[in-house]
Amino acid sequence: MGVPAFFRWLSRKYPSIIVNCVEEKPKECNGVKVPVDASKPNPNDVEFDNLYLDMNGIIHPCTHPEDKPAPKNEDEMMVAIFEYIDRLFNIVRPRRLLYMAIDGVAPRAKMNQQRSRRFRASKEGMEAAVEKQRVREEILAKGGFLPPEEIKERFDSNCITPGTEFMDNLAKCLRYYIADRLNNDPGWKNLTVILSDASAPGEGEHKIMDYIRRQRAQPNHDPNTHHCLCGADADLIMLGLATHEPNFTIIREEFKPNKPKPCGLCNQFGHEVKDCEGLPREKKGKHDELADSLPCAEGEFIFLRLNVLREYLERELTMASLPFTFDVERSIDDWVFMCFFVGNDFLPHLPSLEIREGAIDRLVNIYKNVVHKTGGYLTESGYVNLQRVQMIMLAVGEVEDSIFKKRKDDEDSFRRRQKEKRKRMKRDQPAFTPGGILTPHALGSRNSGSQVANNPRQAAYEMRMQNNSSPSVSPNTSFTSDGSPSPLGGMKRKADDSDSEPEPEDNVRLWEAGWKQRYYKNKFDVDAADEKFRRKVVQSYVEGLCWVLRYYYQGCASWKWYYPFHYAPFASDFEGIADLPSDFEKGTKPFKPLEQLMGVFPAASGNFLPPSWRKLMSDPDSSIIDFYPEDFAIDLNGKKYAWQGVALLPFVDERRLRAALEEVYPDLTPEETRRNSLGGDVLFVGKHHQLHDFISELYQTGSTEPVDVPPELCHGIQGKFSLDEEAILPDQVVCSPVPMLRDLTQNTAIRKPAPVLKPGDWEKSSNGRQWKPQLGFNRDRRPVHLDQAAFRTLGHVMPRGSGTGIYSNAAPPPVNYQGNLYRPLLRGQAQIPKLMSNMRPQDSWRGPPPLFQQPRFDRGVGAEPLLPWNRMLQTQNAGFQPNQYQMLAGPGGYPPRRDDRGGRQGYPREGRKYPLPPPSGRYNWN
Repeated sequence: MGVPAFFRWLSRKYPSIIVNCVEEKPKECNGVKVPVDASKPNPNDVEFDNLYLDMNGIIHPCTHPEDKPAPKNEDEMMVAIFEYIDRLFNIVRPRRLLYMAIDGVAPRAKMNQQRSRRFRASKEGMEAAVEKQRVREEILAKGGFLPPEEIKERFDSNCITPGTEFMDNLAKCLRYYIADRLNNDPGWKNLTVILSDASAPGEGEHKIMDYIRRQRAQPNHDPNTHHCLCGADADLIMLGLATHEPNFTIIREEFKPNKPKPCGLCNQFGHEVKDCEGLPREKKGKHDELADSLPCAEGEFIFLRLNVLREYLERELTMASLPFTFDVERSIDDWVFMCFFVGNDFLPHLPSLEIREGAIDRLVNIYKNVVHKTGGYLTESGYVNLQRVQMIMLAVGEVEDSIFKKRKDDEDSFRRRQKEKRKRMKRDQPAFTPGGILTPHALGSRNSGSQVANNPRQAAYEMRMQNNSSPSVSPNTSFTSDGSPSPLGGMKRKADDSDSEPEPEDNVRLWEAGWKQRYYKNKFDVDAADEKFRRKVVQSYVEGLCWVLRYYYQGCASWKWYYPFHYAPFASDFEGIADLPSDFEKGTKPFKPLEQLMGVFPAASGNFLPPSWRKLMSDPDSSIIDFYPEDFAIDLNGKKYAWQGVALLPFVDERRLRAALEEVYPDLTPEETRRNSLGGDVLFVGKHHQLHDFISELYQTGSTEPVDVPPELCHGIQGKFSLDEEAILPDQVVCSPVPMLRDLTQNTAIRKPAPVLKPGDWEKSSNGRQWKPQLGFNRDRRPVHLDQAAFRTLGHVMPRGSGTGIYSNAAPPPVNYQGNLYRPLLRGQAQIPKLMSNMRPQDSWRGPPPLFQQPRFDRGVGAEPLLPWNRMLQTQNAGFQPNQYQMLAGPGGYPPRRDDRGGRQGYPREGRKYPLPPPSGRYNWN
């Protein structure tokens, strides 16, 4: 499923699901960056419980960004990842859990797509390097200007794969990062952090879904938990809907097409490498002080509210006069399933279904028309009713021919419009575009640092003389500011510009009669009359649909299954699928990390593998050399660009691969053997977390058996954990894996207070002078005084010399009150009570208590809770009760949620029931 296409369609059809994020930026004071206090209330007017990070969507843009210069080394990459996580954390501000999931070893069905992506990335990277060197040599030969070439090793993004040294180092850096934030960031104080690094098998987003499913299956799961998942993949929307959690939000960076990218040669914006002319860089600012600034702003984040999308889908999928009871949850499951037909990470999309052509709307309309005949829903708890799916597919097959013809008509119409547009632009533009100082600029686009001619008359004269033939000046030559010719400044437009771009040859021609025969002949190299082969393709595709739905709703049904073809069948071929088997082999195990590297890496990325393993990729006598072609074909398959095409790579035979690796396994070093092992999730808590003392006792006793997590100490989280050999224990020095970052010498959230007394304070207190109390904890704080009008007003209400009155027993304001304090009164004046909280100073930044431990306000049972302004109007004889304010606001100062979602202790609304996960656990691979 194309991410931009699906997101564009979704945002246009259901616009209210998108909300812009309110982000509080760090401030600077005297050159010192002051971080955001994430323990304060969320500025987005919502409080999230859990934040899940699909880390691969963070790692890739931080290691090889497209819209800014790349980091110089691995250390800068790690710091960029830390800053990105900090930014997300400050926006979301989770109160219970932070789950960071990195892609581990993927199922075999996903490895085919990973293999295609990595072979493409390696091929495109080498081609780009060759093209860059060629253009550089041409520009320098013509006298152009280019900055000196930086001698640095090209970053191979293929290293972002489980089993590499890069991913192992990333896991170590993230452990350091978590320990640092738990010690020093108040927003992390009461947070439970789970890190699932690349050693834990499974894709990052599916490890997150597996965690949510397991927590939902627990008997005391809180159905009102508010989840927030960060990631840009389109399947995250489907996965979020598949959880059936009522409060689920996705945060992602706003997609902005055609972002400016710097040229790889001159580092200037506005052109690509192939169009670089080697022109000197224009001065930015009066003194070129803006030279390093980027023209694009920092990416903004948006929220996708799946609860609103559920409302949209409920209205769209509601049908009258159904022969069965309407269930909105089952309807949403069917909608998720139908989206699989337009493409996903495991199956190619059907030829007749394209998102940009309204394929999902077409499927929904057919679904609503046919559902009266099906007699029920298409899916149930992750299982597919193939008989009902067959009715939907055959209905799509009836209109396939008209879909192909309409697609051809739309493409021809688009080409005609583009051709007319190019003709208009060519007619309206001048035949010659001057360069140098006479280059035309749009109004307001020239800044103060624009180029100025030293001899304007001479430059203008030379431009007028360009039409005359001269041995020293060619017609295509522009001039610099001093009148000298610049061979690359102005370019003569070609008179024979082509009005149309060459279109890729399409031998299938789906819009003409006989399209099915041509499709199977060109794509599968078989005759369309071969009914047995077509049946095999359809059966594999149906198996894939059942596998994907099971993967989304219950977890991986088989680690070995994959779709063994590059192309999909037609919808009209889905005849007789009701009797096809949909069971999968049980007890399958995932690949080990280094084995997966051998299955997805090209030979050019073999440097990430042990030497003897690497040799299997390049040695002509290797038994698996055919798995690693140096070049391969890309079938555009009706598309325009190569990245949209299909990479025709051979599928890896698992048996042959394992047989070849058995001979080189003894060559692994102990470090490589460690990286080749499978691991699990790691849990982190700070010293102030309720679970801290419980875990400390386990390490002191040296328990070796898995222990149940006490849910009352861990925000309701349940499960089992074992002791970690590489645990970060209290008072242990945490060495920084990044040289530019400091070691954590005091691994605890409690820090020694800063000194208060100054050198002269002792002498002042001993010389007999009267001591005066300090106002607040800041000794340099400027006191705020009441004017005479304020004193007169207070005099009317508070009689002089008495300690009674309307304010005498007034309750203090909420704990997040930041009003000014009064100054001490003069002798003889009535004392004005200080509106101070009863909080201790060390509690001033404490995070929220677990929401299931907060007092409830039951509607219909007693009165509404007293709000701050109601408390101030209590009778003067009412005494102040401190526990009232614990109900009103948590120790961190943000109010708990009203109990309009069903309460926190006795849950009146039960979650959607699912089968319990297998008791064996996800990580028992022995």
